[in-house]
Amino acid sequence: MVKLTIDLIARGTSGYTKKKRDETMQQYLKRLTHLYLEDKGIDEVGDDLSLCRNLSVLYLYDNELAQMPCLNQNQNITMLYLQNNHISKVENLAPLFKLTKLYLGGNQLTVIEGLEKLQHLQELHVENQKLPPGEKLLFDPRSLKAISGSLQVLNVSGNNLDSLRDLECLRNLVQLMASDNELGDMKELAHVLGQWPFLQRLELMGNPLCHKAKYKDRVIVMAKNLDSLDGKGISDTAKQFLRNWHANKETQKKRKDDLFRRGTFAEFGSGSHELPPVRESGRVLNSATIPGYMMPGLPRKQFDDILARNATMENSTGQRSAPVKSRSGVLRSKTIILGDDLK
Repeated sequence: MVKLTIDLIARGTSGYTKKKRDETMQQYLKRLTHLYLEDKGIDEVGDDLSLCRNLSVLYLYDNELAQMPCLNQNQNITMLYLQNNHISKVENLAPLFKLTKLYLGGNQLTVIEGLEKLQHLQELHVENQKLPPGEKLLFDPRSLKAISGSLQVLNVSGNNLDSLRDLECLRNLVQLMASDNELGDMKELAHVLGQWPFLQRLELMGNPLCHKAKYKDRVIVMAKNLDSLDGKGISDTAKQFLRNWHANKETQKKRKDDLFRRGTFAEFGSGSHELPPVRESGRVLNSATIPGYMMPGLPRKQFDDILARNATMENSTGQRSAPVKSRSGVLRSKTIILGDDLK
C-alpha cells in the first residue's frame, strides 16, 4: 500500500520544476503545474495534493486506486489521467469545472455518470472497462447532456456496446473510437452518423457490422465529412466517387419505384394487375374477344419470337396483319386472327 505524500509529490515533478534553494516546500508545491505519479503503486491520495493549487495536469494512471481522488483544492486541473486503476464509480469531479480531458480507461466502471459540471470537457476516454460477464457499459443521460456541447473526442472501445443511440446527443463529436464492441445494425449506424455532422475519425473494427457487404463504402457515404475510418485515411477522390455511386444508385431505385407506381397503380388502376386492352379500328381487342390476341408485357425475346411466327403464318395463309408498336416504339407487323364476326 502506497499513500501519496509530499515527498512522493516532490519526486513526481519534471526536471523543469525542481525546487529552488530559497523557496519553502509549500511555495514549491504551489508552483507546480504538472505531476507525474504514474505506476507508483499508489492506492490512496491524501490531503497533501491540495497544496498544489496551480496543478493543471495530473498523471495517476497505472496505480492501485479503488476510487477517484478528491481534488476540491485543485480546481485548475485541465487534464486528469486515471486509466488502469480499480475505480468503480465516477465521482469527485464537480470542482474540476476547467477539466478538458478525462482518461478513465481500463477501470471497473459500469456507468458513466457524475459529469454534470464538466461543461468544458472535450475528451472522454472510458475504453476497456472490466465489466461483469454479460454486461455492457451504460451512460447517464444527464451526464451526456451536460457534455454534449463541448465533447469532441470519445473512446468507448471494448465495452460490449450493441448500440450507439445513447450517444447521438453528442452533436459536436469529431472523433469516435468504438472498436471491439457488439455493434451490428447498419440502419442504426446510419441514423447516429447523421447526428454527428462534424465527425472526421471513426473506428469500428472488431464489431459484427464490419462483416456486412460494402461496409466501408457504406460508412463513408453515411458520414459525409469522414477523413479516417479504422485507422486508414479517406481521400477526397474516394469520397466523391462513392457519393456519386450512391447518388446514381438512389436515382435508379427511385426511377424503378416511379415506374412501378405508374405501371401498377396509375396506369392499370387501383391495384389491379390486369393488362390494358389493345384497340384496333375503334374496337377493343383482348384475349376474350379475339382468340389470337397477344397480351402485352411479354419478355422482349419471347415477344419478337411470336411476331416472327405470326409473320410466317401470314405468308403461308394470307391472313391479315395489323401494325402494333413493340416496347421499343418501333412499328411491327402483328398478325391478329379475327373471329368470324369481325371478318
